[in-house]
Amino acid sequence: MTTGLALYQIDAFADAVFRGNPAAVCPLDRWLPDNVMQKIAAENNLSETAFFVAEGGAGHYRLRWFTPKAEVKLCGHATLATAWLIFERMAPGAERLHFETMSGPLGVTHDDGLLVMDFPALPGKPCPTPEGLTAGLGRTPERVLIADKYLAVFGKAAEIAAIAPDFAAIECLGRGVAVTAPGDDCDCVSRYFAPHLGIPEDPVTGSAHCTIIPYWAARLSKTRIHARQVSARGGELFCELAGDRVRMGGRAVLYLEGRITV
Repeated sequence: MTTGLALYQIDAFADAVFRGNPAAVCPLDRWLPDNVMQKIAAENNLSETAFFVAEGGAGHYRLRWFTPKAEVKLCGHATLATAWLIFERMAPGAERLHFETMSGPLGVTHDDGLLVMDFPALPGKPCPTPEGLTAGLGRTPERVLIADKYLAVFGKAAEIAAIAPDFAAIECLGRGVAVTAPGDDCDCVSRYFAPHLGIPEDPVTGSAHCTIIPYWAARLSKTRIHARQVSARGGELFCELAGDRVRMGGRAVLYLEGRITV
């Protein structure tokens, strides 16, 4: 039995608690068995729990993310939460963090009061509307794109806010669904649903913006995009398309810290 593992819950893409997307972060000296990390994530019952181990020198870490149901290849808000913890508590003098992940190397830096993540761009390709998507969203999108997630595009921000998802129908699609539209006081708004991973609606989703930002950068003919995820908790993302990378800036706030026994 391992006793006394530190566990932090951090609200990411937020400047106050009870907003943004809560992530659990568990620093490790060495990896736990995969099934134990999965059980911890299920017990936490947040959209993601991040585990990391120092590896490869100062500022270098191996990072993994688990939903309540599965390990995932990429997660933005739990990366932001992990970076906040390292910068604030573990290595306050660090200028840049390097994470090795299932999606390759990811970096995080400080920039004008934000933590800025360097993620891969994952542009979507136009595709036919998959069977069940309209039923799952309760309305028909103007167009649909596909990358690792579906991206359904609508005409107005009010349509995004009004979506009342049929999660059972969306789960049958077998992949996450991001919905987006032009913003009224920002460049774009979005929501994200991933019931197949045990996440009915994710409050703020960095990985979805790897596809959302290339779409809006092309459509608006600019590289800097102010994005807002309009879930009940809500969150702000200050993004830039830089070639084949998306830089995402946000803030994070500590909600709780404690210790767990497994």
